[in-house]
Amino acid sequence: MSTAPSRVIETTIGLEIHVELATSSKMFCGCEVAFAGEPNTRTCPVCLGLPGSLPVVNERALEHTIRIARALNCDVASHSFFARKNYFYPDMPKNYQISQYERPLGAGGVLEITGDFPTRRVGITRVHLEEDTGGSLHVGGSGRIADSEYSLEDFNRAGTPLVEIVTEPDIKSADEARAFVTELRAIVEALGVSDVRMEEGSLRVDANISVRNAGETEHGAKVEVKNMNSIRSVGRALEYEEGRQRAALISGDMPVQETRHFDEKAGTTSPMRTKEYAFDYRYFPDPDLVPFEPSDTWIASIERAMPELPVHKRSRLAEQYGLRPADIGILTTSTAIAEWFEEAASAYDGPAQKVANWIIADLFGLCNEAGIPLTECKISPRQLAGLVRLVDSGSISGKQAKQVLGGMFATGDDAALIAEKEGLEQLSDAGELSSVVDEVIAENPDAADKVRAGQMNTVGFLVGRVMRKTKGQANPKLVTDLLTQKLAP
Repeated sequence: MSTAPSRVIETTIGLEIHVELATSSKMFCGCEVAFAGEPNTRTCPVCLGLPGSLPVVNERALEHTIRIARALNCDVASHSFFARKNYFYPDMPKNYQISQYERPLGAGGVLEITGDFPTRRVGITRVHLEEDTGGSLHVGGSGRIADSEYSLEDFNRAGTPLVEIVTEPDIKSADEARAFVTELRAIVEALGVSDVRMEEGSLRVDANISVRNAGETEHGAKVEVKNMNSIRSVGRALEYEEGRQRAALISGDMPVQETRHFDEKAGTTSPMRTKEYAFDYRYFPDPDLVPFEPSDTWIASIERAMPELPVHKRSRLAEQYGLRPADIGILTTSTAIAEWFEEAASAYDGPAQKVANWIIADLFGLCNEAGIPLTECKISPRQLAGLVRLVDSGSISGKQAKQVLGGMFATGDDAALIAEKEGLEQLSDAGELSSVVDEVIAENPDAADKVRAGQMNTVGFLVGRVMRKTKGQANPKLVTDLLTQKLAP
């Protein structure tokens, strides 16, 4: 009996990522840029769109955008201008958003991503600059507009410089989308142009996802997924939406073009509205802002000032320190973590992998439990290097070192001081331990005879007896060596 071939369905994903720039003032006015605060206290006639007010371009925001564009291998436009994107929403005081459409600052870039999938080059369609909207607080019900009693508007965020990064539809799975956002976040953080805190909205991700039968040339209906406020959420939302669309395609209930909201608690998406097309926004050049032409000299000066990017940092760490690739990936998720590691490695005169192991396997765990980043813990890189040296010298065991690390994390004291205070120094004096080993041999003659007869697996039993007598402070390697010497045939 023949079996019908399984149906092959392809997934296509494109991302739209918004990055709030870390400038001191807003995009077109002098109001301060900051997170939260008393509502509507950082506003002026320009960002409120009052009649007669005129915008002035923030030069630092242009510079930051060019930096992002070049980091993503984009060409920088020789001639660009701002447009008005027309739509009505309560958090838009002008009823239009100043953005870019026909002439974005950056275009035609590429970003390479790796993971548990074949290395993929994701095209960057555009990198453009715009202003952010205000914030809406929907009161009552679930906190969403559909079942709220009323809404409040806070325009503190309105006018904040915002860069939108749009990819080509080159991403084929939720894992690839996660990898892209992770890499992009690391790049933007390294550039120093944003704090990229997704929980505060400094980096926001929207995804366009569609499915189609393998071999088809036309993409399926594009569904935009919103409200993904962490990299984990990006993966969960797209995994769910991919499954929903695949099931619909198989059943013949074709997906429609729409915008859907991701519910973090339920792990599902639900319809928000029919998705708009570009022509719905009626773009036209903003008459209050003149076009601008970045000079080659200015672009070159921005490129010279760019810091080391994650891809180059990973390559250097591998060559300079010989770290495992997986560990390099973890240590380069942020510039601050990479710098912390390198400072600790330079303070330690042994293999840097040992320092990396303590950071990844132990120190990160303590930081996660405390809910703080590595850079805010009380342990300095120099102190961690000192702890590793104590283990190398045999002053403390690996097990004792973990206890010492906990004390260091709580107090900020050096490892040697905590080991002394807590009585955790390892006994490594051969003369002192020799007498204890003799006592254990005398008290356990049967086990000693087995070792003399060549049954070396019994040595561990005798080592345990020595450790018990010394309350766990004996150097186990030295104890093993003494037992082996004394019970040699």
